[in-house]
Order: sequence, then C-alpha cells, then structure tokens
Amino acid sequence: MQTSVSETAGGALDVAACRARFPALQRKFGGRPAVYFDGPAGSQVPQCVIDAMVDYLSNRNANHGGLFATSRESDAMLAVAHAAVADLVGTSDPLTVVFGANMTTLTFALSRAIARTWRAGDEVLVTRLDHDANVTPWVLAARDAGAVVRHVSVRADDCTLNLDDLRAQLSPRTRLVAVGCASNAVGTVNPVAEIVRLAHDTGALVFLDAVHYAPHRLIEVDAWGCDFLACSAYKFFGPHVGVLWGRRELLESLPAYKVRPAGNDVPDRWMTGTQNHEGIAGTLAAVEYLADLGRAAGGAAPTTRRAAIERAFAAIGHYEGRLAAHLLAGLAKLPRFKVWGITDPARLGDRVPTVAVTHARLTATEVAARLAEQGIFVWQGNFYALPLTEALGLEPEGVVRIGLLHYNTADEIDRLLAALAGME
Repeated sequence: MQTSVSETAGGALDVAACRARFPALQRKFGGRPAVYFDGPAGSQVPQCVIDAMVDYLSNRNANHGGLFATSRESDAMLAVAHAAVADLVGTSDPLTVVFGANMTTLTFALSRAIARTWRAGDEVLVTRLDHDANVTPWVLAARDAGAVVRHVSVRADDCTLNLDDLRAQLSPRTRLVAVGCASNAVGTVNPVAEIVRLAHDTGALVFLDAVHYAPHRLIEVDAWGCDFLACSAYKFFGPHVGVLWGRRELLESLPAYKVRPAGNDVPDRWMTGTQNHEGIAGTLAAVEYLADLGRAAGGAAPTTRRAAIERAFAAIGHYEGRLAAHLLAGLAKLPRFKVWGITDPARLGDRVPTVAVTHARLTATEVAARLAEQGIFVWQGNFYALPLTEALGLEPEGVVRIGLLHYNTADEIDRLLAALAGME
C-alpha cells in the first residue's frame, strides 16, 4: 500500500511531507521509530505550532486590553485566532468562537447557564455512545433544574446510535439533545445533520461534541444547523485549548456566569479569566497547518482559508479511509481479537479510523503493555466513554484503542498487526 502520497478528488496528501513536520515522529524506541496510535487522547503537534507558542511568549506575551505594544499585538493575534477557528468550524462570525481550558470545562459552564432556562419536567437527551464530558454536565445541570434525563441507546452489533430510540424519546418537553459527532472509543460517525433536524422539529436545542471528529472530518456548524459545538485543539494537532461555538443570539442571551466587570459582549462574557494566549497562538497555527495541507494538495489554489481547510479534509478523509480498511482487513485475520464497531468495508464512511478491540484471553492492559514494549503506543480502558463500555458489558477492563491519524502509515499498521499476531 502506497503511504507517501494519497490521491483524492480533493487533492493529494503528501504523508511523508506531513510526517517531516512533526518532531515527535522522529523519536526512536528500541532502535526503531515509535508508532503513535495514541492520537485519540491527544495528537502530536507540528513544528509550526511549537514555534508559534514560543514566538508569542518571546515577543508579545501580555494581558488583554492594554494600550501598549505587546498587549495590542497580543489582542491582534487573538482576533486572527477567532477568525481562523471560525473557518475551521464553518461559520462566518468569528465572535461566536469562545476559547477556554478544554471542552469539558466549557461544557460544564454552558450547561450551568442553559439549566437556568429549564423547569421541572423539562427533558434532556444524552446518548450511551458519548464521552462522559457530553453526558455528566447535562445530567448534573438537569438535576439542579429538576429536569428529566433520557438516555438514547446504542446498537451493540455495530456500536451505532439507535436513531429509532432517539425519535421515540424526542417530545415537546425536550429542551436539549447532546450528542457526539464521532465516538472517541469506537469511531462511529453520527448523522448529526439528521439529528439536528429531528431535535429542532420538537423545539429542542442541539449541543455537538466534535472533539474526536475534528482531526478527521470537516466541521460544518452552519450547514448542520446545530446550536452549540465544542472541540479541543489538542486533538487537531494543537495545544491544550478548548473551543466552544454557539449561535450568536444564544451566546448573547443565556445567563453566563462571569466576574465583574467583565463585558457582556460575545465572546468575552464566556471567556472567563485570563486566557491561555500562547495556547491560542498555537491553536491558530494548528488551523493554519490544516489549511496548508489543503493549499499543498494540488489543483487550483484555494481562494480562502475555509476552502483550503475543506480540501485538506477531503484528502485526509480519503487517506485515513484507506488506512482504516488496511487495519480492519488485518484484524479480521486475527481470530482472538474482536473489533467493536463498524467493520463492513462498504460502511467506512460511517466511521473514523479509531478502532477498539478486545482479546479472547488477554486483558486490554496486557495487550497495551505488550505493544508498548515494542514501541507501539495505544490506549487501554474506557477513555471516559463510560456509557458505551457499560452498555457493551466491557467494564471494568475496557478495550484497546488504536487511533489512526493522517500522519500514520500502512507500514506502521503492519508493525502493529505483526505484534498482535504474536499474541494469537
């Protein structure tokens, strides 16, 4: 399988050139290159992200709102970062982008504010496919408001969301539906545009968790019609910074918890405290890295950053699909390993290349430890996707998670498969 260049209608992804931009990928373990299949817990970062953070701290490290040079330069960078992330998520309004510590913290803050609009008997829908950061904040907010929480089930055979159950549980009492764009445990991609339509038909708001989706597929908040979306830059090749997007009228009207004398303008009313400016500079660089992939993909030059990002994700999706097919085909030849989730080659468009497996005899911890000894980095456990591992009866051990990103290669997958074959 060719791994250096991936051809697609959206352009070519030069994987070798991508890998050269990531210092971590040069690391050796036991004399061989380390294999990073741990991306779902945090991707590696390109040199441009490191450089941007060092440059910020070296040359314009200042707090917000000053009249002097470094503060003005810092604020100018922040404005550009808001615009860049707006391009990433698919909106034309940079002031609907909010930065924070991480997705979980931002979601707790938003859930607390939204809950002030709920009343006893209102209903909130969460799913058993989600990371707990898109479940517990809403459960606790509902508890405080006296609202009822309903859980949408999953289909155990392929780890997909049960849309029939979702439809059955939606009602005029539903105030919010919280759902992930993609499962961080098994890779399932949810039909979010359809879910948004169903929820809006009942008058409910929709909050999307795009943390796991963001490095793999194009986010389209305006096209999807959702009300809120959150993600984290450290999953899409940036530093530890959280991102929240919301419809402007909602961000302006919801009762935000904030200190005095913080302004009441969007997004300042949601960005409490001094922000991680160097992290935001790195986030801006991560978005530009993705746009650069699109600009380098060949064909007519994209005329906007958003167009470049669209082309980048077309190329990333094509290449990652090939990697996923290669991995799943190899796992199918290892009878002691069970893959949880979609395995049908015809349905690869319904998943991202995050693959969860269990072994017939070895625990997830034992498998991950044996791979670690060979310089192959994977995660074991439930990854805070506790509702799913509980529903599948996989607690307390969980699964082994193999997470592929566009900087991974077929050769690395072959190394993994050979190591797993040694456990047969």
